[in-house]
Amino acid sequence: MNQVKGLLMDIVVGATDTTSTTTEWAMAEVMQYLEIMEKVKKELTNVVGINDIIEEFHLPNLSYLNAVIKETFRLHPPVPLLVPRCSAQSLTMGGYTIPKGSKVFLNMWSIHMDPNIWDNPSEFRPERFLDEPGKFDFLGNDFRYMPFGSGRRRCPGITLGEKMLSFILASLLHYFEWKLPQGEQLDLSSKFGIVMKKKNPLRLIPIPRLSGHVLYKK
Repeated sequence: MNQVKGLLMDIVVGATDTTSTTTEWAMAEVMQYLEIMEKVKKELTNVVGINDIIEEFHLPNLSYLNAVIKETFRLHPPVPLLVPRCSAQSLTMGGYTIPKGSKVFLNMWSIHMDPNIWDNPSEFRPERFLDEPGKFDFLGNDFRYMPFGSGRRRCPGITLGEKMLSFILASLLHYFEWKLPQGEQLDLSSKFGIVMKKKNPLRLIPIPRLSGHVLYKK
């Protein structure tokens, strides 16, 4: 029973922490590129309806929102060094000897920012994931894009985290307009750690977007 509790805790905590961090990064990026925010809102209006509530069945049809989420994970992987691995046997790779039992970290952030793999890697451009739809998923099938890792040791909360993030971000952008507090500038600096968070928390002011909707009533 304790093992079951531990597994469930790993899934919930892993999905929740990365989801909150990635939501903040996604909101910061679309605030920097307002034209991208408008594209997401237009898609939400077309798929959901201007005064309708977002339902789970809408999410698979929000292709541009999904591209925004994938680009956020590429530019701001929540766990940049992924989960540490341990070498099962000694081996030589790239001229370096890795002894058996060594702890190995994979620098996913560096791969996601490699100009030999990605065009203009420092640019936030969701369209790169629309050029070849379905090629890059969250399962680690393509080693160029593995925000959740790959193989048996990848993050167990992938499905939960992906669905939570899609629903939260869609709701924030569909139900509200957003603006910075007066006199504040958008800050995209990060604080490196096990989870790569923003150095300074994002502060935004929500403005109701839907006309007279029940969501805004007490």
